[in-house]
Amino acid sequence: MALVTLDLPRPDEMRGRWAAFAAVCAARGWSDSCRAEGGRWHYDDGGGNFADLVHVGAGRAVLIGNDHEYSDTYFATAAEYFGEEETDLLAGAPDWWAPPARAAMDRGEWIGFVYGFDGTTWRRAAYDKQDGFASVALPAVDERRCRELIEEFTQDAPGLAGPPSPDAVAALIAADGDVTPDLLGRVVGTGGWDLTAGAAAARAFR
Repeated sequence: MALVTLDLPRPDEMRGRWAAFAAVCAARGWSDSCRAEGGRWHYDDGGGNFADLVHVGAGRAVLIGNDHEYSDTYFATAAEYFGEEETDLLAGAPDWWAPPARAAMDRGEWIGFVYGFDGTTWRRAAYDKQDGFASVALPAVDERRCRELIEEFTQDAPGLAGPPSPDAVAALIAADGDVTPDLLGRVVGTGGWDLTAGAAAARAFR
C-alpha cells in the first residue's frame, strides 16, 4: 500500500521552535511538558495529548502521538481495548517506523498517528480517519502557534509588565536551541524563573 506524503517541516526546521518552548516551560518548572531526552523530543499539552519526535539515525525520524479526544485511529492494542476497528498506522511503512511506536506503547501511551521522515520527506500510512495530529497543535510545526504559546506561558512571569517583545521571542526561536540564560531572560524576565534550567532544556535539543 502506497504511503501518503505530508507537508511538514523537516526535524531541523522544527528544532528552534521546539527548543524555545521547552526553555520557557523548564524555566517556570514545567519541564515535563516539553523536553528533549537523547534522541526523543517530547511535547504534551497538559491534557493527555502528546507528540514525540524520535530520531532514528541516518537523518531519519519518526513522529508519533495521540489526541485522546480527536484521534479516530485505533492502533494495535487500542483497537481491542476500545472495541474499535484497527487502523494499521504502519501499513506499507519501512521497518524503522515501528520501534518508536512500540516503545511509546510500552510506556502506556495510545498511538493515533505515526509519521516517518526519511531524510527528505514526511509520510504516513494511507487512511481516511482523523488521526489527531492537527488537534494536538504541536507548536514546533508552526511559527505563529509557537509564538502565541510562548506569550501565553509568560504572561504571568515575574518581572514582566506585559507580554515579551516579539523581537525577543523571535531571537529565542532563531537561536535554534543554542539558548543562553540572558537570551531567555529577555523573554521571561529575570524576576524568579530558573533561566539556567530553561537554557539547559533548550540546549538538550542540539
